[in-house]
Amino acid sequence: MTEGSAPPIAKTQAGEVSGAWSDGQPQVAVWRGIPYAAAPVGELRWRPPRPPVPWDGVRPADRFGPDFPQAPMAASRAPSMSEDCLYLNVWAPADAAAGAAGLPVMVWIHGGGFVGGSGADARCEGAHMAAEGVLVVSFNYRSGLFGFLAHPELSRESPEGVSGNYGLLDQLQALRWVRENIAAFGGDPKRVTVFGVSAGSASISLLLSAPLAEGLFQQAIMHSPGAGRPLATLADAERLGLGLDERIAPLRALSAAEVFALTSRCSPKVRGLTTPRVLRPICDGWLIPEDERPAFKAGRLHAMPVIVGTNADEGTLLTASWPVDTVEALRRMVEQNFPGAATQVLALYPAPVDGDARAAIAQIFADTQFNYGARLLTQAMSRLEPRTWRYLFTRRRPGQLDGPHHGDEAAYVFGNLAAGRSMQAEAFDHTDMAVSQAMRSAWVAFARSGDPNAPGLAPWPACVPEEDAFIEFGSAITSARAWRGAQLDFLDQYYYDRG
Repeated sequence: MTEGSAPPIAKTQAGEVSGAWSDGQPQVAVWRGIPYAAAPVGELRWRPPRPPVPWDGVRPADRFGPDFPQAPMAASRAPSMSEDCLYLNVWAPADAAAGAAGLPVMVWIHGGGFVGGSGADARCEGAHMAAEGVLVVSFNYRSGLFGFLAHPELSRESPEGVSGNYGLLDQLQALRWVRENIAAFGGDPKRVTVFGVSAGSASISLLLSAPLAEGLFQQAIMHSPGAGRPLATLADAERLGLGLDERIAPLRALSAAEVFALTSRCSPKVRGLTTPRVLRPICDGWLIPEDERPAFKAGRLHAMPVIVGTNADEGTLLTASWPVDTVEALRRMVEQNFPGAATQVLALYPAPVDGDARAAIAQIFADTQFNYGARLLTQAMSRLEPRTWRYLFTRRRPGQLDGPHHGDEAAYVFGNLAAGRSMQAEAFDHTDMAVSQAMRSAWVAFARSGDPNAPGLAPWPACVPEEDAFIEFGSAITSARAWRGAQLDFLDQYYYDRG
């Protein structure tokens, strides 16, 4: 569309929205800040999301909605932070905005460790992907204490007798919005691929075995899912809530800033490697009926085509502040996290001298938090659905001394290589651009057909449990097998031995 063209307008069930045209070529239509739920404020704090309040006339949708209150995030383009944060964004090819229908839909669920993140992250701007013939949706969901506080009084308020997991319920509400409204933007509500990174892909992993999510999406792509670890129970989470206040009314009376300030009391600085985290999704017996590992091992998950992958260096940045600078400190941490199996762990992750301790804990973190879950997911799904695919991202940018780190591949998939963590243009070259295009093309091909193989792309073998095959996106794009097999085999046996 040319400068001065009328803005794209779409009609949702709550009312009409007026978007804008992107600056790039080819242009795409973009709607920002569409409410997909009522504002979760006042008496709606710590309650399941409700449908958006309808409006009259045409609502402007040309600015991102606020992020939920969190630590400042440089890459977010949201104008502010607010509890009133349940907004989504849609990118659509120009022909879709003009009335073409039935395009595949890709719904992005942002990461952020369940305490941060934004659907307005510049690294995940959807214009480049939409230009290749799909609709892209991103959205905010409640996280931190706003999204995952549980409390006995909140459980008593609930018809299901549960609390917490409000952030997951937000995600289901956003997916219902897509099912009910995306056709107005040119998308096919029966061809929905959810994809996400970190907490976003951990959410997808949980929803794969959640009865309430059945039918809301047909395919999934999970970047570094924190899957397969033990989940905290509702009772665990309620105890955490009681530690903040025995009554919920005083907590509801706090300002959003005061609620956010309580986060530090609920999030340990050093994460347990084999034990549940509480301020995140929990096993409540309703939305999440059981831990992922037994569910996946038994095949109790929604069968569908999936892509699952991780990065070569998931742990270095995320353990950089941990006090593990000596072999002795490493040994103590391993003994705390692997009672009865410390000798085996230290043999699998050797650190002969103090200078090796930090690299060893980074590898243990990566395997326990991300790599094990990725393999568990692909093995479980491949027994139900042959269109199961796994990747390993190993591309380091020019001058990058370690990595690629947790989440680094997202900018490649979306084609936003200049959008770095500091919002400064990070170095990249023609190889990075080629890897970015290959990943984006594979992701779009998968959204269309459930198969990431496409003309001009390196062959990507499907997963078979016995072969553990994957494609490597590095300086070259090749296939390989059994990455970190010995370590992940040990973790599988460790969890099995402990039930």
